[in-house]
Amino acid sequence: MLLKAIDWNIIIIYFIIMLIIGLYAARKAGKSSSEFFLSGRNMPWWLLGFSMVATTFSTDTPNLVTDIVRQNGVAGNWAWWAFLLTGMLTVFVYSKLWRRSEVLTDVEFYEIRYSGRPAAFLRGFRALYLGLFFNIMIMAAVSLAAIKIGSIMLNMTPLQSIVIASVITAIYSALGGLFGVLLTDFVQFIIAMAGAVAAAVYAVRHPMIGSLHHLFTHPNVVGKLDIFPSFDLSNKQSTGLLISAFIIPIAVQWWSVWYPGAEPGGGGYLVQRMLAAKNERHATGSTLFFNAMHYALRPWPWIIVALCSLVVFPDLQSIQHAFPNVDPHIVRNDLAYPAMLTFLPPGVLGIIVASLIAAYMSTISTHLNWGSSYIVNDFYKRFVNPQAPEKTLVNIGRLSTFVLMFLAAIISLWLQNALQAFQILLQIGAGTGLLFILRWFWWRINAQCEITAMIVSFLVAIYFQFFHAQLLPQAPLEDWQKLCLGVAITTLSWIITALVTKPTDPEKLRDFCRRINPGGPGWKKVLDDAAADKKPIVSEHKAGSLPLGILCMFIGTVAVYSALFAVGFWVYSNFVPAAILTAVSIAAALFLIKFWDKVNAN
Repeated sequence: MLLKAIDWNIIIIYFIIMLIIGLYAARKAGKSSSEFFLSGRNMPWWLLGFSMVATTFSTDTPNLVTDIVRQNGVAGNWAWWAFLLTGMLTVFVYSKLWRRSEVLTDVEFYEIRYSGRPAAFLRGFRALYLGLFFNIMIMAAVSLAAIKIGSIMLNMTPLQSIVIASVITAIYSALGGLFGVLLTDFVQFIIAMAGAVAAAVYAVRHPMIGSLHHLFTHPNVVGKLDIFPSFDLSNKQSTGLLISAFIIPIAVQWWSVWYPGAEPGGGGYLVQRMLAAKNERHATGSTLFFNAMHYALRPWPWIIVALCSLVVFPDLQSIQHAFPNVDPHIVRNDLAYPAMLTFLPPGVLGIIVASLIAAYMSTISTHLNWGSSYIVNDFYKRFVNPQAPEKTLVNIGRLSTFVLMFLAAIISLWLQNALQAFQILLQIGAGTGLLFILRWFWWRINAQCEITAMIVSFLVAIYFQFFHAQLLPQAPLEDWQKLCLGVAITTLSWIITALVTKPTDPEKLRDFCRRINPGGPGWKKVLDDAAADKKPIVSEHKAGSLPLGILCMFIGTVAVYSALFAVGFWVYSNFVPAAILTAVSIAAALFLIKFWDKVNAN
């Protein structure tokens, strides 16, 4: 497929705007590592919130949603909708605690919470484990989407697509640091959302569809529309979907699984944004804005395109037939999204391609800056050259940006579909989530617990991914069964470790309480021991109310889920539940406004 002159002009204008922003931010970013990675800790909530939501709107996200909808219907999205519970817990409990920590990265947290060589080892190893392995896997999945879009829309080979996409993005990311990322994310999110909406509108206008009514009554689509999985336990297929896509995510996955962008207790690039906020209130506000936009606003344009694809490309053979030059090994259900974009007219196509480039760049640039912050702050500066001048740290950060991009590009050529990477990462993080939630509120958790959880969860994931089917072919397991077993084994391992190993040094625990003062009954022994030693702990921060935080988490979850479902019912022209859910969402939002000052009391 060839772009017309108007399409190329739109794309060129987009690149010029991004380049100008990158050059503008480059001087500020080059001043110090703190500026390069945290933009001086002075960013407003709205800019940080837009950056969070832009980062999670990556090129592979609509592909992933399309894959889910085509296989499991709209209800299949509960596999990621359930993470809203994690997000709201982070908003109302953990965001202000992270801002109080004043660390540069979330893995620096290990040496203010734990003591001794285990803490130092955990910080260094986790920096490489997350900054390299996990980060590269995420970027590889995003780059895979760029490969598929390039194959379908531009008739490029996988190698051509990934070389062009990675080189341009790496150069841009190395220029402006986090400040450049934040500024470009703001523009990129607007472009990406406009493109997603336009794609949905033109998908519905396809000659084989014509209107939303025809779409929702088409035989290929009717069975895919339910927002909740069927509770008909007499049907084996619907029971399997109910368990894997709804019950397990709601009951187990959200609190037990570490997944980038939805970490229990916060983590990764979301924490990077919280640490860059002006204060605790801005950190909380940015995270709430992100969760509302991420779950309530964005999914439906992607869902509509996915449903339309079931009419135009009902199976994989129809996709392969329509695009015979595409490498057969990457023809999966997620390819249906870029396939639907090939019907766009000139001009609109340019906007859509620019929006996909924006989605790709916003995600990759964040992951490059985030991963580089681990390599520089938590490995190079901490263990290799503690006396390194700031200019050297910035240069190392820019060099590591290119290395990360190169490795991600190589891995992307091996992956086949976005859902594959999603399942691998879920399994690797299974069982670590509860640890990340409780380490702020239970003094007995130590560095050995985190090391144990990290090793066990990884080994369990490797076993299920590569060995179980060969060793026990007579006992196949579903993905949700592997997840639950991983959670159980990993959680039991780190709890036993907490009870049998030596606790963190008492003085380190007391310093942690003085610095952050998380509150809760889990610190009673530390506070009582300090008082008995006539060294009572006095913090400059007021301990938060955990019950109030959990109440607001519940109200916030109701508000966002109600908005998400209301949008869906409005789209379905099911006006009564749409109106009721809209009212519920507004009422819940008003309750949050009422409690806002209490939640953010310092």
